[in-house]
Amino acid sequence: MSERPDRRPTPPAKRPGRLRPSGPGTTPPADGGQEPAAAVPPNHRSVIDSAVYRDGLRVASPATLADTFRQLREQPDGMAWIGLHRPTESELHSLAGEFNLHELAVEDALEAHQRPKLERYGDTLFVVLRAARYLDAPEEVEFGELHVFVGPDFLITVRHGGAPDLSSVRRRMEENPALLSLGPEAALYAILDAVVDGYAPVVAGVQTDIDEIETEVFRGDPAVSRRIYELSREMVEFQRATRPLVGMLHGLMAGFAKYGTDEELQRYLRDVADHVTHTSERVDGFRQALTEILTVNATLVSQQQNAEMRALAEAGFEQNEEIKKISSWAAILFAPTLVGTIYGMNFETMPELKWAGGYPFAILLMAMVCVSLYVIFKKRDWL
Repeated sequence: MSERPDRRPTPPAKRPGRLRPSGPGTTPPADGGQEPAAAVPPNHRSVIDSAVYRDGLRVASPATLADTFRQLREQPDGMAWIGLHRPTESELHSLAGEFNLHELAVEDALEAHQRPKLERYGDTLFVVLRAARYLDAPEEVEFGELHVFVGPDFLITVRHGGAPDLSSVRRRMEENPALLSLGPEAALYAILDAVVDGYAPVVAGVQTDIDEIETEVFRGDPAVSRRIYELSREMVEFQRATRPLVGMLHGLMAGFAKYGTDEELQRYLRDVADHVTHTSERVDGFRQALTEILTVNATLVSQQQNAEMRALAEAGFEQNEEIKKISSWAAILFAPTLVGTIYGMNFETMPELKWAGGYPFAILLMAMVCVSLYVIFKKRDWL
């Protein structure tokens, strides 16, 4: 274990406009628990768990940050592991002053909404992780954010969200003192492993959703397009959480020789790197599959619309044919009606009224007009 660095008496200066103001927040859940939504007084505690370890064993469980600092000073080869949930500025700046945390990293930890990254400030590592968990009831993926400061004799976690379950990580490490005695890097790799392992249920849940979506697409469910779109957005977020981790872990692996990383920790990190690479590839496959499903759905919807338009066109054509027939018979019947109507008028001065052949001529004229119209309409396929 390297010698503990000198503590700075005052926290670093704040950059205006970046830090989140302290004030009312949410009651911090037990490490890794579900976040309550109820508001609490401004003096709520953000420290979920704080402990000092020596040779992999917990030797102190301070109630406050000040007690943690004091206990750590009393343990020459000790290590502090502090878990925070949405800390206030004063709490995080107190840690920054004690452990020489860089002001840019402090601002990022307060503000959250950061992309996964790994940065080194002197002998301190600053790691940003995006955890995920699958919610069965709404069939959604929930994302949380975790910031980790790793120094020679301390590890500080700052959570924004319910995942991951860091209490189980701490218990597992405390049950393996030999591994925890390797220092803060061992705890960091355990946290990385927990975050990456948390992706497995998400991958399984998303695979189930995609299988259901495929069934809905070919069943013609009208609501499937919205579900495809929402799941695609979640996969974009999932990809943003997993893809940077591949480069981050390879960066840590590249520093094995330079920083003298223990062989056991190297094996842990290689295993985590393999898992995150596999997960990243699965997420890429999900995005491609959803894109193809959306294309197929659009094609099926277009085919359905074309079939409906064709049915409407056929119905319109049949209706038009019926109108032609009705109009043709109306025109045929109109000719004798016209002649009969004219000669049915009671006017004495009308021509041919006294002609003996007028009646047969009128009948013949009406028949000729009707036959002529029938022949014309028949040639045009109106009848």
